[in-house]
Amino acid sequence: MTVVLLTALGVGGATLVGAILGFLFKKISHKFSDIVLSFAAGIMLAAAMIGLILPALDYGGKYGIITVSAGVIVGAVVLDLIDKLVPHLHKLMGSEPDLHNDGDAAARAKANKVLLFVLAIAIHNLPEGIAAGVGFGTGNNAEAFLIAGGIALQNIPEGMVIIAPMLASGIPPRRTFLYAALTGVVEVVGTFIGYFAVQFSSAILPFALAFAGGTMLYVISDEMIPETHAHGAERGATYSLLLGFLFMLVFDFLLA
Repeated sequence: MTVVLLTALGVGGATLVGAILGFLFKKISHKFSDIVLSFAAGIMLAAAMIGLILPALDYGGKYGIITVSAGVIVGAVVLDLIDKLVPHLHKLMGSEPDLHNDGDAAARAKANKVLLFVLAIAIHNLPEGIAAGVGFGTGNNAEAFLIAGGIALQNIPEGMVIIAPMLASGIPPRRTFLYAALTGVVEVVGTFIGYFAVQFSSAILPFALAFAGGTMLYVISDEMIPETHAHGAERGATYSLLLGFLFMLVFDFLLA
């Protein structure tokens, strides 16, 4: 349990590390961010397959392929539904941010759009946290750490990039840091949800592993790859993804 707690704090804390870096380096180049995010995408891609989907097939028994296929699809569909619901959830952020000019409708709209973006990140962090927690259900802590490590690595540039837009939209620094921290807290909660779900019933382990793998594949395909290939660094991002994938593959081979 202590290991899971430390992992949860590490996964969520990576967002805070990124946020701090975002305050220190407000003008990080898209190229650098894309390269780091692509490397994380490669690790997450390998982790989804090696640490989640393939073990799900092993634990699934005779009908494992059906269970795993259903889990992957359901995981992707859940995130797709979340994407559609996010615009209706932005009011959960609470009061309007403190703007320099309360009468400036354009500034207010810009701030709301930024908060919506931050809320979307927070919501998407929940299934990522669940994936980190579910990974411990297999009993293979080495692979669970690699899954969590890939997610944490992805959280660093994610935490970095949300700082500058919030500050630019007029949100005070303290509230900016608080919102960034909350996106990490969501991931900590998700880690415990995933861990206790598979501990509660080992029967759901194959589906839970596949579900977590499906959410990771969805995030990689729908968000990470398009983002890293949208700023002119496509070639570098592609090779960075491959290096991340191979890094995970080699690490898993050495631990076998």
